[in-house]
Amino acid sequence: MKTLKKNKKKLLTALAADSHGKIFELDGYAAVGMAGNEFYPLTTENSMAMPFGGELMYLPDRNPVVYNIGKGSLEILTENPFKDGESLLAVACFNSPGYVHSYISAYSENDNAGFLPLFSYGAVGWYKDQFRSAVILVDTEKRQDLRLMKQEKVMAGIRRKRKQMPENRLRAHLEKCAMTYGCPAGKNFFLERYEAPLPASNTCNARCMGCISLQESSGIPNSQNRIDFTPTPEEIAEVATGHILKVKNSVVSFGQGCEGDPLLAHGVIEPAIRIIRSKTDQGTINMNTNGSRPEIVERLIEAGLNSIRISMNSVREDCYLKYFRPKGYQFSDVIRSIDLALNRGRFVSVNYLNCPGFTDTLEEFNALIKFIKKYPINMIQWRNLNYDPVRYWKVMNKESVNGKQIGIENMIKKIKKSFPNLKHGYFNPPKEKMGRKDERRTSNAQR
Repeated sequence: MKTLKKNKKKLLTALAADSHGKIFELDGYAAVGMAGNEFYPLTTENSMAMPFGGELMYLPDRNPVVYNIGKGSLEILTENPFKDGESLLAVACFNSPGYVHSYISAYSENDNAGFLPLFSYGAVGWYKDQFRSAVILVDTEKRQDLRLMKQEKVMAGIRRKRKQMPENRLRAHLEKCAMTYGCPAGKNFFLERYEAPLPASNTCNARCMGCISLQESSGIPNSQNRIDFTPTPEEIAEVATGHILKVKNSVVSFGQGCEGDPLLAHGVIEPAIRIIRSKTDQGTINMNTNGSRPEIVERLIEAGLNSIRISMNSVREDCYLKYFRPKGYQFSDVIRSIDLALNRGRFVSVNYLNCPGFTDTLEEFNALIKFIKKYPINMIQWRNLNYDPVRYWKVMNKESVNGKQIGIENMIKKIKKSFPNLKHGYFNPPKEKMGRKDERRTSNAQR
């Protein structure tokens, strides 16, 4: 546990919940975050006011780990110290888009604890009448700010799109995304702003541990249902061009949380891109993917794909394979897709799934530095891994050596210093904001 420097740092008060889910503060106890097997008291220096849109959660079968200020020691609280016999549950924060966790909520599992649902579990505390969470702001854009997504305006957009595209099944699917699952990307389509989603694939060639649209025999409920049809090229193009022609600096993206991997739907996506580009050269056509089919990536680039974002939890092969569990592709295929897109001058982002206690270990950090030197990607999109953190650490530690941590914030600072042209953020940028394309050396990888 990190040494406290009293009089220099102000501790956050710990939070807990009772068995009914009521959340309250615990005077005399400081909130604690964890990363792997390390614990860190939360202070005003390593936290910020909980961003708008963040949500508090209580964690079943998990007791809070707190710092007893009077004793100067860590404790696991199974009962409320101010109310005899009242059991306590740990509390975490699911933070807003654009913020990445620096610490996970500190807790101890009971013997009967099951998997946590597919969310991220940030550390949170209370200070001067407000909640504060251990997060780092990585993207200031208000693309998914719920304050700008008024329900009545979304409904007005839905009615408008129904008139414009009455028979379009993809438009109807996006209504469900926006209204049933509260998907910000779906809402943005109907609000005619920023980035519009283009889900197209109902199959996938990976079995990600934290897949939010499909879980098979894992005991973990998926967060939303996967699209159950394949839209036609014309349906895709109608949605995409309708957005592009209405929105300045627009982005349309294949590869959403409600689908499998879009590379497996290339049969409809490639002609859809060609239709879009036959009508306009405006807008940015992006794909979020696992990068498993480099030959398909090349065909989509030829058709007019502008940018690609490839998801990775690690650039170390063994850790990547353990999380993604590929079916019919290799880690080398992912690397080939990145290298190919870079050599074709496309904007390449890595969707880096972050979990403090693993992502910020020296082994992972050094591997990432080596990777960026060899494959000079344009951007890292820092995303919180939506998965039970304790079980994730156990899986990764069995797979590979993961030692000393340097901290997520320190890690980001070091990467920025080493690669000043590398962008950091959360959202897919439009081509108008991608910046100057620096000449990159030709990689000999996979040749």
